[in-house]
Amino acid sequence: MTHRIRLPFTETGDGAEHHRESVESASMSASSTDAGSGVGRVNSLPRPELVKQLLACLDIQRWANEIADRRPFADAGELHEAADAAAPGLTPEEIHTALAAHPRIGQRSEGDDTSSSWSRSEQSGVDPADADLTTALREGNEEYERRFGHVYLVCASGRSGAELLRILRSRLDNDRDTELDIVAEELREIARLRLARVIEG
Repeated sequence: MTHRIRLPFTETGDGAEHHRESVESASMSASSTDAGSGVGRVNSLPRPELVKQLLACLDIQRWANEIADRRPFADAGELHEAADAAAPGLTPEEIHTALAAHPRIGQRSEGDDTSSSWSRSEQSGVDPADADLTTALREGNEEYERRFGHVYLVCASGRSGAELLRILRSRLDNDRDTELDIVAEELREIARLRLARVIEG
């Protein structure tokens, strides 16, 4: 049987409550958009283009396909509900696939695709000129990857480099199952923020 990881919004570390509120705020902002503009655009996009944009939110083909299949949406809230319904749980394989689309925290993504552009914006709180922080993040990332076998992922939007480093260090004490649960929640949080960008166009 394939193991699926539940994705509730729960408190998972420093700033989790603040970021849950940020996600909800982004969703509410997108929901206020006219159905004839943001959501109307989502409804009218050719399926391949919509799926491409959804994969930039969360690089899991099943998730993107299920959302596309549920069109048309009456408003942004209905679209977000569809996104939640498409991901009641993620398999470890899906999580690792999605992680491959994310750079290390503190590492600038150089791609010109949508996901890379969003990643640069989300990590704007990390100052590359701060040599001590850059070194600490690199060493922390390396230690994390040795322990868990994948990149350290956290929703970086609105967070300083120091906060991201503090969260990284706090998660090094987790066991693998606990950490995979947290990563799944972080993927969902990032996806919701990015989905608001898709709606806004």
